[in-house]
Amino acid sequence: MAGLDTSHVIAFASLLHEVSGEYHVPGARIVAAFPGGSADFDLSTSRVEGYTRVLQREHGVEIVESFSDLRGKCDAIMLESIDGRVHLKQFREVAEWGVPVFIDKPMTISSQEAEEIARIAREKSVLATSASALRFAEKFQEALAMKSEEPLTGADCHGPLAFVEKCPGYFWYGIHSAEMLFAALGAGCREVLAVRGDACDFVAGRWTDGRLGTLRGHRTGNDAFGGTLHRQTASVSFDVSKGRKPYYASLLEKVIPFFRGESGVVELAEAVEVIRFLEAANQSALTGKWVAM
Repeated sequence: MAGLDTSHVIAFASLLHEVSGEYHVPGARIVAAFPGGSADFDLSTSRVEGYTRVLQREHGVEIVESFSDLRGKCDAIMLESIDGRVHLKQFREVAEWGVPVFIDKPMTISSQEAEEIARIAREKSVLATSASALRFAEKFQEALAMKSEEPLTGADCHGPLAFVEKCPGYFWYGIHSAEMLFAALGAGCREVLAVRGDACDFVAGRWTDGRLGTLRGHRTGNDAFGGTLHRQTASVSFDVSKGRKPYYASLLEKVIPFFRGESGVVELAEAVEVIRFLEAANQSALTGKWVAM
């Protein structure tokens, strides 16, 4: 692991290492980690020491002094830094190591950098993916499976939408609702419109086949993730909080086989499109106009 400034690292360690746990995910251990952290990002620097201590003392993870010290110590890399600004630089280096890579959200905060990651992955034949765990949340997946013989005609997703300066606009928390939207409708968004309100923001996407998908981000009060999936004969609502299984476990159940080359998580092209969607939404929020993808 690189970047011990997110609670994800503790959640992943517990699910992978605690074999008696109800939702233990077998097949991998975290053997080494680089703390990292972004000096100009308080939400990063304030967390690194505590999470590093937990990984080292409770999970027996070797803590290395530099990112390059991870090379040769492991069979796969999880780039966990909450700061999407550092992921391209890290990926440039790790792409030379010949191991699969999972990049936690946000993959980047720029579609240009996301496209560069995808280009490097193709050039170096590196397995790489990026995803929010909300994409695999139990209740969301159950809603997707209902009436699955009917194609989805649209989707509306919602969730909390805190803003953070170093991860501007919708990249910080809007990415979770956006990932659910793309998990439902797939790639192929054509244009994006964002409307900013006092308590929430509303983002609409028009897909190339004419379908509409929306996300609503709440900045006060409502911190629940959920939504409604629309089909020709019925609409199904879901509330992520109603699921028993941790969505981090559901994500790891995809990532660990991916590391072994057995299955995929999210195609890089779709991961890049999610970043462009959020970037276009940020642009639209400033102008009030539709922005082409």
